[in-house]
Amino acid sequence: MLELKLNGIKKYMEATLVVEDVSLEVYEGDKVGIVGTNGSGKSTILKLIAGIEPMNYYPGYPQTSSYGYDEGLIHMSRGATTAYLEQSPAYPKGLKVIDVLNLAFEEVDGIEQEMRELEEQMRVLQGMELEKALNKYSDLTQLFEVKGGYERDEKVSKVCTGLKLSESFLKRDFDLLSGGEKTTVVLGKLLIHRPDILLLDEPTNHLDMESIEWLEGYLKSYKGMVIIVSHDRYFLDNVVTKIMEIEDKRSISYKGNYSSFIHQKEENMRIQFEHFREQQKKINRMEKTVLNLRDWAIRADNTKFFKRAASIQKKLDKVDHIDKPVFERRNMRFDVRAAERSGNETIKAAGLSKRYGDKMIFDNTDAMIHFGERVGMLGPNGSGKTTFLKMLVGEERQDEGELKFGANVKAAYLPQIIAFNNEEVTVLDCFRENISILEGKAREYLAKFMFYKGSVFKKVKHLSGGERIRLKLAMLLFQDINLLILDEPTNHLDIDSIETLEEALEDFEGTIFFISHDRYFINRMAERIIAVEDYSLRSYHGNYDEYKREREKKQSLKERRESIDVSGEKPVQKPGSINEEIIQAKVLKRIERLENMIREIDLTMETGHIEYDELNQLYRRKLDVVKELDAEMELWLRSSE
Repeated sequence: MLELKLNGIKKYMEATLVVEDVSLEVYEGDKVGIVGTNGSGKSTILKLIAGIEPMNYYPGYPQTSSYGYDEGLIHMSRGATTAYLEQSPAYPKGLKVIDVLNLAFEEVDGIEQEMRELEEQMRVLQGMELEKALNKYSDLTQLFEVKGGYERDEKVSKVCTGLKLSESFLKRDFDLLSGGEKTTVVLGKLLIHRPDILLLDEPTNHLDMESIEWLEGYLKSYKGMVIIVSHDRYFLDNVVTKIMEIEDKRSISYKGNYSSFIHQKEENMRIQFEHFREQQKKINRMEKTVLNLRDWAIRADNTKFFKRAASIQKKLDKVDHIDKPVFERRNMRFDVRAAERSGNETIKAAGLSKRYGDKMIFDNTDAMIHFGERVGMLGPNGSGKTTFLKMLVGEERQDEGELKFGANVKAAYLPQIIAFNNEEVTVLDCFRENISILEGKAREYLAKFMFYKGSVFKKVKHLSGGERIRLKLAMLLFQDINLLILDEPTNHLDIDSIETLEEALEDFEGTIFFISHDRYFINRMAERIIAVEDYSLRSYHGNYDEYKREREKKQSLKERRESIDVSGEKPVQKPGSINEEIIQAKVLKRIERLENMIREIDLTMETGHIEYDELNQLYRRKLDVVKELDAEMELWLRSSE
């Protein structure tokens, strides 16, 4: 059985201690998630396993060691292969996308080349030499089969379909792709290669929902080991069977997925706090006894009391102190307050159309977002989500129709790619650029976003992705706003920072409109989903899980209708099935009637010039109809089973 063991890893990067004590055991079939704050050493551990980052031992280790040198051992099964997904992959110039994918078959190509050379030699060989060549050829043929040489096209096709790599995309120059596209291609290469140990650093970045869900299914059935660094909690919940957390440079492992890890950690901290409290009581009693004995010894001039005090003090000195658990670590502290309320219509799209050349993005579509709503926008990559935001904030123009803010809307926009006017200035100067604020007050405010002490003098161009998001959020949230527009706000943030952001946004009294691939974030934040489907904007009530269930119901209903209507043929009747067909037909008619009612209510709500009370009544009526529609769909599904 394949196995991987890390034991007591201590790693320095130059003179900086990155991790002090990391241990992990992984066996064949395990799916492990590594979590921790940004900079805690998660990616470093992956690189150590992959052999990209070496261990720098002191000469003579493990018998001797020294400060500044690495410690600990990494053991993996002999012959085990590893592959690491880099965040910034680089390959020689001139390669097409398909060429990079085919690099997964380098070993197979070498075996095939050797087979072809043997075939040429066997044309002229005779006797024992021919027999040796035949035996070698047989071994190579078997190895070629084991390595998947005969399944080459099938492997490539499966991965390209799952990651949505089209024929035209495969022909593009790899070095001209965006960073996200390059990462997706290299992920495809690794999945085709299928190493024994698959090391993935933020694999869901740059993938749309469908591709992420496909990847989840692929990894769950993966036969080798998978070790993942990710801040996608939904992904970790669906894939991993073990979590390793790196905290304070040390690791602790937990069985189960991410949600299980959270429960176990909370329980462990509760138990640790109980033990800490009991130990503190005992220590306080012992310390008090020592003081009393010394006091009595001085008063009575009795050495026996001194000896007893010294004996208890020795016991105190030998106590293995239990650390007090830290329930809330230092993180961002948002204070998000809405400005005066905007009009009821916060964002309105009517007859919206947009295309780039021959590519249609939106075709005569409508949408409405009301004050106080939390709305998430979903859709495949390239469907027009970011284009919609850019048109909304005026960075691009629509071809037809209107897309505008309502009355008294004060919006703040966090783009996916964050740029600043001057990258050469410091964090402090960048923040103060267009506002009047004293330096002390500015530094106090920036500390809420984890820019402490000297970090405010760091140049903007040297900031990491997470730091750039924190600085941009600081600048946006300092303003008086009642509408937050967020494009992939959780990218580059660690899980603790994401959860802090979620808590702050829940307290925001204005409107929130966001794009995100983080399903955990969507489930927590969204009250409604606007999905980009067939060049239109379709509204779904509820969070991501509710949207997904609704989509599955509609897809099932559509497939049932097509099986009855498209062919024009009646299904083969079984005894007693005529009544069931009649019942199903009646249910389908009620479903169509309810769907029409919802569309009519939506149109009425979007016409404008409606009083708030009337709009509230329409909204409640719509919720009732949606519940009735859900019940009818459940009835139809049961009758069709």
